[in-house]
Parts: sequence; structure tokens; C-alpha cells
Amino acid sequence: MSNNIKPDYQRFLRIGQALEEVIVGQSDIVQQLLVALLSGGHIILEGVPGTGKTLLLKALSKLIKADFRRLQLTPDVLPSDIIGTNIFDFNTNEFHLKKGPIFTQILLADEINRTPPKAQAALLEAMQEQQVTLDGNTLPLSDFFWVIATQNSLEFEGTYPLPEAQLDRFLFKLDITYPKRDLEKQILLNFQNQSKGESVNLDQLKPEATVEEILVAREEVKYVKVEDNVLDYLLDLIDKTRENPDLNLGASPRAAVMWLHTSKAQAWLSGKNYVTPDDVKSMAWPLLRHRLILNSEAQLEGLTSEEVIGKILKQVPVPR
Repeated sequence: MSNNIKPDYQRFLRIGQALEEVIVGQSDIVQQLLVALLSGGHIILEGVPGTGKTLLLKALSKLIKADFRRLQLTPDVLPSDIIGTNIFDFNTNEFHLKKGPIFTQILLADEINRTPPKAQAALLEAMQEQQVTLDGNTLPLSDFFWVIATQNSLEFEGTYPLPEAQLDRFLFKLDITYPKRDLEKQILLNFQNQSKGESVNLDQLKPEATVEEILVAREEVKYVKVEDNVLDYLLDLIDKTRENPDLNLGASPRAAVMWLHTSKAQAWLSGKNYVTPDDVKSMAWPLLRHRLILNSEAQLEGLTSEEVIGKILKQVPVPR
């Protein structure tokens, strides 16, 4: 990695602006996606079909000049379809590795909740260790290896809910909702104005950053300062999740570390070298919504993890 690379937060803002032109009405999702990019954490994108999940990620791979592969997960996908397999060559009498789609920089695991647990588990080692094991051999993955998994809402038939152990491997869970009416009208106008009525041409997108520059930016994020009162504020929020009577499971120490890291990334994206309480608060929903487990009474009352997070944020005093 070259020491001459000088990444700046403004290039990441340009990435965000370009993404918002591709996916209209999802500015919060775009911002959180950039935070995850700077944090190096894997993502779950959840939403109903047709909300632009795949298009968003294809556009991002163009804007950061990264290798991108899509893995369409179905009920009959096997672990070897993800990792790869050793093929015997009769001409050389040797085995050769046929690499699976996991050997890339950005892996889009499309509809992850439509594949059975055995195939889901094949992603675990790769996500946690940046390596895979095939026939007893450990094979390293890219330093940039980044999994973005999409899933449809669990109300749809034929889905397999991800277990808590695998959910915790994901930094964020981002919920893509329907756009508001005025924004959806803009989507229609954009489509109508395209030449020959075609959809967005991703080939027109120009890279704003390289993978190498992003890795350097991730190092810069680590040096963003956090004052003691802000750190105590984050810990108070963590404690509240563990004491909350509506929850069976609160935030883990891993979640606390990730919360701190993403708050730093959010501050860096804002052009600051210090974390504010607002940076911490803005990370609460994407970081916690898939980690907090409601108890049966709360579920019967119709509570959601989103509502519990909102209550917790109101209960903890914000430091000056």
C-alpha cells in the first residue's frame, strides 16, 4: 500500500451523491452504507423485491473500482457452490481449485434467507476470519472482502431466518422501504427521461475511490478521538439494552466495539476528528435492530426492536 495516498472524506461524499442519483429516496441507507464501507463491516439489506437493493450495490462497486460478484442463493445451493471445489485434471493427474464466487472483494449474497442453514454457515468463517477451508487447506480471501447480503422480509414464504450467531457477524441491518410519493414520482420521471426508456446505465459511473484508498481511509478512522463523556454515554446505552425488560438479549461487547468504530466512521465522514453524541445516536438503529431479541411478552404487545431502541435513546441523558 502506497504511503502517498491521501484519502479525504469529500470523495466519499461524492460516492454518496452518485449513489443517491442511482437510488432515489434512500439517503439514510446510502449514508449508512458509506459508514459500513469505512468500517469494513458486513451488511444485511432487507426490503421487499423491487426496491433497488441489487442496483445499489452494483453502482457502489463501480464507484469504488472493486471486484464484484453476485451469488444468487436458492434452496438448493451447496457450500461448494459458494466456496468452490477441487477438480481432478486427467491430463495432469492433479487436482485444481475451481474457486467459488466468495473469492472476490465485494460479494453480493442475494436473498440469503432463501438458502438453508448449511449453505448460510459456509459464509461464517469467511466473514469472521477472511479465509475459507477447502479439503483441509486454508485459503485467504481479499483484504477488502466485504459481504452484503440481501433478504426479503421474513413474512414471505420459503425463507430461513438467520441464526443469532450469524446475524451478529453483520455490522448493520439496513431496511430499505418504499420511497415517498414525491420521490417515487422522481424515479418515474428519471426512467421516462432515459434514452429509449432504459434504466440507469451503470457503465457511465466513474470511480471516485480505489480499494487501496478505502483501506487507507479505514486506518484514518481509527484515529478519530472519543472523549470520556461520549464513551460513557455509549456504555450507558449498552447497559440500558441489557437491563431493558422487553428484551431477552441486549447488546454484546462485540456490538459495543462496533458501535464505537462506526461512530468514528460517521464522524470522519462529517469532516470531524472527534465523535459527538449525535454520531453515536445515529448508529443505534442499523447496529442494534438485528441484535436485540424481544421477549415473548413484548412480541405479543406488538413492540418492535425499532421502538425499543427509540425508548432507550430517550432514557439516557445526552452529555454536553
